Amino acid sequence: MQTATKAPETPVQTAQLDPTHILQIGMGYWASKTLLSAVNFQLFTFLAQKPRSAEEIRQKLGLHERSYHDFLDVLVALGFLKRTGTDGSAMYQNTPESDFFLDRNKLSYLGGILEMSNNRLYRFWSDLDEGLKTGLPQNELKQSGSKTQFDDFYSNPESLKEFLRAMSGIQMGAFIAFAKQFDFSHYSTFLDAGGGNGAFCVQVALNHPGIQCVNYDLPIVEPVAKDTIAHFNLSSRITTAAGNFFKDGLPKSDVIAMGNILHDWSENEKLFLMKQAYDALPKGGAFVVIESIIDNDRSQNAFGLLMSLNMLIETKEGFDYTFNDFDRWAHKTGFTKTDWLPLAGPTSAAIAYK
Repeated sequence: MQTATKAPETPVQTAQLDPTHILQIGMGYWASKTLLSAVNFQLFTFLAQKPRSAEEIRQKLGLHERSYHDFLDVLVALGFLKRTGTDGSAMYQNTPESDFFLDRNKLSYLGGILEMSNNRLYRFWSDLDEGLKTGLPQNELKQSGSKTQFDDFYSNPESLKEFLRAMSGIQMGAFIAFAKQFDFSHYSTFLDAGGGNGAFCVQVALNHPGIQCVNYDLPIVEPVAKDTIAHFNLSSRITTAAGNFFKDGLPKSDVIAMGNILHDWSENEKLFLMKQAYDALPKGGAFVVIESIIDNDRSQNAFGLLMSLNMLIETKEGFDYTFNDFDRWAHKTGFTKTDWLPLAGPTSAAIAYK
């Protein structure tokens, strides 16, 4: 009996294959941790004042002499710093993007999420394997008996402030873009539900003098929001309201926004919150969700998909979603029309109209 022989496989054209992408992603934590350390050191805030020499930076940040040149030049190669000159005459300065988004003294600062990533998320993501196998969060909830991650985030003033800075930071570019792009001409009131430190309301108030804003969040958050609002001299235009939107509902408003809120929860909880918004809106009112909405094909918005994995790390049942998902939930809760507005980077607004 003859045995069939297997046809030889076509030789792989190795000259046409490039491992660069695999190495960049597989070793991506090298670049990530370098940037996170720079933000944690407040390097970009220091350089926002003026260009500095390597030695000035070393002394300000308290760095050892061994590798500080490598550290700075990696940031140049990654596109976060610009350098003129070499060796002892080298001067470093921020890129326009670093200066706008990573200077702590600017309203546009988004480094809060990077600070939290450095201080918390970085170590939790090392347990992604376990999370994928168990479906359980890998953050503080792993060891505590808390019902939600917020019980731990809000357990002390410092962790609360860090979390609020992170949430406003990750959305700051989107808040600015939405405040400039959304048509507020038919509305007079704006409510940010789960508004944290009030950053979204500040942007809306700065761009639309005729809009009265309300920042709504848990009672423990209210003093932080009041401080932010007062800092921008907007206390006459922005008020605060304290409550729990799962228990107390939402104050009535023409436009109700939720930034990075829906993805924290299960589908049933998402539907509940959307119904709360629907009930608080007038006819013609708008419900706005600002998140890293995943593309409907689930193949383009890598950041949105990674954010959904982050919800596995951080929450018990949360997940990110596509615009089609949002559209389906919106019609299920009574909304008649939906729209999508691209904002900054991977972030966009999903809008439902009553």
